[in-house]
Amino acid sequence: MADNKGKKLIIDDDWKQEAQKEKEILAEKERQQKEQPETTDTAAGLPPADLSSLVSMLGTQAFYAMGFIRAREDEDPVQDLLMAKYNIDLLGVLQDKTQNNLSDEEHKLLDETLQQLRMAFVQVSSQAQ
Repeated sequence: MADNKGKKLIIDDDWKQEAQKEKEILAEKERQQKEQPETTDTAAGLPPADLSSLVSMLGTQAFYAMGFIRAREDEDPVQDLLMAKYNIDLLGVLQDKTQNNLSDEEHKLLDETLQQLRMAFVQVSSQAQ
């Protein structure tokens, strides 16, 4: 057997310090993530899911169906007045069902969007006849 007398056992404490530093860094990152509002949609490049986004989406679909928006510049506009009317009607249903539950800003956005879409629809449908 080997004689260990006189030899001193040296324990490397550096790994403990490194582990403690990593633990502190992770704890700080977790704390920062908890403080930030959840942004999973916006982090993916999507707008927040709110009423204005819904109104905008349905309004854009209606304008596209009326032929005001093209999918590509080199493409002729497509008119589908039934689809345009459907999207406008959906916004009307949304307006009816959210009566007295909207902020002033949301109410104004929905009213103005519907007014613009309805006027444009009348204009386009009278030209189509």
